[in-house]
Amino acid sequence: MVVPELRPWRAAKPHVVRLADAVRPRLARAAAATRPRLARLARAGKPQVAHVARPKTWQYAAGAATAGLALTAGVVTAAGPWDSSGQRTAERDRAVALGRAGGTDHGSAPGAPGRPRPAPSAGPVLTGLGGVSTVKSAPDGKALTDALTPLLKDPALGPRPAAAVIDVTTGRRLFGKAAGTALTPASTTKVATAVAALAAMGADHRLTTRAALEPDTKEVVLVGGGDPTLTARENTDGAASLRTLAAQTAAALADRGVREVTLSYDTTRWAGDEMHPIGVDGNLARVTPLMADEGRTNDSTSGPAQRVTDPAADAARRFGDLLKSHGIKTTAPGPSKATTRAKTLATVSSPPLSAVVERMLTNSDNDIAEALARQTAVATGNRADFAGAGKAISSQLRKLGLPVKGAAFKDGSGLNRADRLTPDLLTALLAKSADPSHPELRPALTGLPVAGFTGTLTTRYTDGASGVVRAKTGTLSGVHTLAGTLVDEDGRLLAFAFMATDTDPGSPAATQQALDRIASALAACGCR
Repeated sequence: MVVPELRPWRAAKPHVVRLADAVRPRLARAAAATRPRLARLARAGKPQVAHVARPKTWQYAAGAATAGLALTAGVVTAAGPWDSSGQRTAERDRAVALGRAGGTDHGSAPGAPGRPRPAPSAGPVLTGLGGVSTVKSAPDGKALTDALTPLLKDPALGPRPAAAVIDVTTGRRLFGKAAGTALTPASTTKVATAVAALAAMGADHRLTTRAALEPDTKEVVLVGGGDPTLTARENTDGAASLRTLAAQTAAALADRGVREVTLSYDTTRWAGDEMHPIGVDGNLARVTPLMADEGRTNDSTSGPAQRVTDPAADAARRFGDLLKSHGIKTTAPGPSKATTRAKTLATVSSPPLSAVVERMLTNSDNDIAEALARQTAVATGNRADFAGAGKAISSQLRKLGLPVKGAAFKDGSGLNRADRLTPDLLTALLAKSADPSHPELRPALTGLPVAGFTGTLTTRYTDGASGVVRAKTGTLSGVHTLAGTLVDEDGRLLAFAFMATDTDPGSPAATQQALDRIASALAACGCR
């Protein structure tokens, strides 16, 4: 879902103007110093640039976000480590103005810490055209080991923590501790689900819900297309609207002179058990291809909440009520299957998969994760149940050349304790998402929560690496993981994964703080 960015910008404008006045002299000096070299580079690179195709909306320039690069060292130092493409402009504006509104599902949350420290400078993006990069080489492995090993001995991390750190530019592992050991990953499983779904379907793919009319029977079938973001609320916030679908369906029926129908709903897109192995739980609704507002019984849009017993039946009932408000009389809905002869009356589609993936990662949304796992199974010809989804995820990652040895995917969300991932696989997933040859995977990075600002990291990193670390958290009782990216003190983009199992279930905060200290130390480490 896309949160409008203009309102926070209007509120922030006075602050931004003052900051601009403060930094303008420094930026002017930096620009004056670099202008001759940039002019030479531009002339040298003009033939190549002329042939560069304009990217799609989701293929934004990934320099600062995925290769530790930025437009100029001065700009990065002033603005922080946010994307230069506009995908996250509200995060930058918020950091400048000390506001709290954000970009795609990077909204406000109480208790978030204050302004982050500036990010380290990075080299110019024109290095590839012949310039000389100011980014230093990757950290020294021994120095990194000396810095991280004592922190990994924290008793809060349990008896066998595992870790991996790699240089995203080269893919070389810089540090490892049991990096090939497969452990319970909790919600960091969602990174694998995101990459597999994007690889199988593409970042522009949309999930469609439709209403179809069976000929000669006056039966309207609401066909679930597996869109977990479908909403019946008046404020759709960019999601597909059940209200719109009902209005269009009613209009299409009226054009046919139909005012009374039998209402049914179709959930046959997916197979197998709808109940997750954890059973009834506020963290997840029944896994069905038809639901509205994730079956929530309150106005929440993320986090745990009581769910309706049968999300598909609930969505069909609400759809019937909406049809009635448009003058179409319906029966009580029941399960059915649309035939090949059914004529589509109306459709609504989700935001592009890129936005859906970002929402899943930022909010650690389990319903979206399970939906994307099943959709990956459908897209790859596997049975759309828990086992088929796991097989599809593993297959997609293997095709990408990722190290899946020891990995096990029993669901898409990480709620299943039988899931297994290694630190090597988690860091490889992040590096692959930064690979310029795989721009379709970029949302697996841009959706990561930002330390101290967004999603599940909003209230963490109150000191140290606020605004610098982007990472997916994973938490179950006795299990804590953290996997993401950061730019170190020398401007090098690193990917990391820290995994802790068999921790004290009575002290989750201590374990989280221990993980945060490791990530903060990595961000502050030149390590030479």
